[in-house]
Amino acid sequence: MKKVVFLCTATVLALSLLSCKNDRTSEVATSEIDLQTPKDLALSESSEKSTPFLYVTAPSGLSLREYGNLQSERLARMPYGTRVEVIEAETKPTMTVGDIKGGMHHVAYNHKKGFAFNGYLSRYFPPEAGVSAKGYALELQEFFPEVTFSESTGGTVSKPSNTVRISLPGAQWHEAFFTAQRLYDFPDAFTFPGMRGKAKEIIEESVTKDGTWTSQLQVTRTNNELQKITYVYTSAQYNWSVEIVSNGDAMVLSRTEIVK
Repeated sequence: MKKVVFLCTATVLALSLLSCKNDRTSEVATSEIDLQTPKDLALSESSEKSTPFLYVTAPSGLSLREYGNLQSERLARMPYGTRVEVIEAETKPTMTVGDIKGGMHHVAYNHKKGFAFNGYLSRYFPPEAGVSAKGYALELQEFFPEVTFSESTGGTVSKPSNTVRISLPGAQWHEAFFTAQRLYDFPDAFTFPGMRGKAKEIIEESVTKDGTWTSQLQVTRTNNELQKITYVYTSAQYNWSVEIVSNGDAMVLSRTEIVK
């Protein structure tokens, strides 16, 4: 009988100790979760407030300078498409370069810190050579869901046409020009026409390929504000044009090809 009582007492004691151990384990686990949660939230907030990056859109590259002026020493040449880290952004236009108004961002590139003209920096990474308009739009949409793409056909049976269109919210005229020039492959000989100038301006390509009938940039302005930039190309085989217009807060870049 004593053995039975002893065994019962031992069993109750063991269960009690086990219960206490489990309670302590549960408390420790809860404590670790509570301690980790602020860290996880901090990481989440850090990712949301991540350091901004911009991309070089100048076809020939962009200078990284020691100080915030164009006369200071050049520390490096940042190639087209390079992603740079913005340390401090210049929000006011302080200079004009190539008919583009802007200022000097404080940036980091390749373990160097310096200043670069923000008129040739964009939040949209520029298109790689050979990429299609649809392919480029899909790449952008992974990071910028607000970017849109559309494609349509028209014309006649004998002269069918095809139009592709990309909309870039928040982009500026010069950003749209450089992107369209690269994406739709019209000559690098044409430079950004600038905001100021004639209401109607036609700029012919000085040297064209054999078989080219027309290769020109058509610019429309109102009160020194750009309204439309169009590149027109014609030949015996086909005609195509690139149009850049502003639509609300977005720049729309389209290319239409007509097969003869």
